[in-house]
Amino acid sequence: MVRQIAEGYVTPNAVMLKRFSPAELHAVQLELEKKLREARGEVTDLSDIEAIQRKNRRLSRLEGALRIVRAAATGRSR
Repeated sequence: MVRQIAEGYVTPNAVMLKRFSPAELHAVQLELEKKLREARGEVTDLSDIEAIQRKNRRLSRLEGALRIVRAAATGRSR
C-alpha cells in the first residue's frame, strides 16, 4: 500500500483508514516513514529536471499520507 501511495495510485483519507486497527495504522506509519527516508536518500542528477520533479512529487505524497495517518492515529487514541 505504501508503494501505491508513493506512486500516486492511492490517496489515503480518514474514511479509508477507519477500517485499520491502531496496530495496523502504526505499521503503516512506520512503513511510510521508512519509504520517506529511502526517497529522501535518492540522489538525482541536478540537470535532470524531470527526475527532480518526480522525486519531489513522491516526497510530497508520502509526507501528506504520513500526516493523514498520524492524524487518524491520534484521533483514535483520544
